[in-house]
Amino acid sequence: MRRFLELPYAEGGLDAVRAGDEVVLSGVLYVGRDQVHKRLAAIVEDGGDPPFPFEGNGIYYMGPSPAPCSFVIGAAGPTTSERMDSYSPLLIGRGLRLMVGKGPRSGAVRQAVVEHGGLYLQAFGGCGALYSAAIRKVGIVAFPELGPEALLRLEIEDFPTICAIDGAGGAII
Repeated sequence: MRRFLELPYAEGGLDAVRAGDEVVLSGVLYVGRDQVHKRLAAIVEDGGDPPFPFEGNGIYYMGPSPAPCSFVIGAAGPTTSERMDSYSPLLIGRGLRLMVGKGPRSGAVRQAVVEHGGLYLQAFGGCGALYSAAIRKVGIVAFPELGPEALLRLEIEDFPTICAIDGAGGAII
């Protein structure tokens, strides 16, 4: 089934999505890889507030390339999700319910997604140009010293994904 999801999503907005559904995202999507996750986990463990609200928002595991002339971003394809697996259960438990990346996830991440009612969406590897065309605006939110691994905020439109793990325990990976 094809579903359209506006980000940030409303409470209960992920409940109807099932593993295997095509999910087309529009709105605001944050970007962070392993170094961002390490810092987010430290902030949360220290009782601090993350630099963006986890509730209602999602995070995309992506390493952007420099923007060519007249584009807002270069290739914007997904990176391997398992690099975030040691941090993801903690962040999911603190409200981060939507993740976008590629590849399988650990048992602990699967369990956290089911326990907290989240989603893991697969982006298509090798489609960096397709994804960059769906990005309307890019900005740095935090950790600019990480360069291309900084925490970014994307404004996206018609960003295609497939639900790989749903909050009801369904999975296609």
